Amino acid sequence: MGISRDSAHKRRSTGGKRKSIRMKRKFEMGRPPAMTKLGPKRVHEVRSRGGNLKLRALRLDAGNFSWGSEAITRKTRLLTVVYNASNNELVRTNTLVKNCIAQVDATPFRQWYKQRYGIDLGKKKNAEEEVVKQSKHVTKKLAARAKGEKVEHGLAEQFSAGRLLACISSRPGQSGRCDGYILEGAELEFYNKKIYRKRR
Repeated sequence: MGISRDSAHKRRSTGGKRKSIRMKRKFEMGRPPAMTKLGPKRVHEVRSRGGNLKLRALRLDAGNFSWGSEAITRKTRLLTVVYNASNNELVRTNTLVKNCIAQVDATPFRQWYKQRYGIDLGKKKNAEEEVVKQSKHVTKKLAARAKGEKVEHGLAEQFSAGRLLACISSRPGQSGRCDGYILEGAELEFYNKKIYRKRR
């Protein structure tokens, strides 16, 4: 028996059984889930209806993540899955699905922030800063950009740990990619509470 997406085999809303009027059809076909895991990139092509191709990611280790408030996107490493609203088993097995919360490497974003504003987000308080020679024009430009620039407390803490919480917004089993956005503001607070509660 193949996987079928039809509703002919289901009972009526009143609870009565339906008589089958025909056999299964190919256009009602379903496929097993991809259950994309963390690991070296492995993507299969699947021919679908109309000769189109789906990219079935079986393993992924990186993706493009967007930092909304700064309007930038960087490719970064996926580290681990920390929360999934639908199933804790998907967290334990590090399964990548749409809307799961994963930890990503903060380095590409920290490097961009340093280049853009001249501020090192992951710097420890007592650590000595390397002096880079810059012209007066560049120093003045960076100071003007950094004026009034502030990263929220929750995000700054994550930068110092070197890991950011991100939400996956693509569908790895359909598009073969694992892209998403970095959590900020109320959304970050919400998921931080959920993750803390789960750990307890």
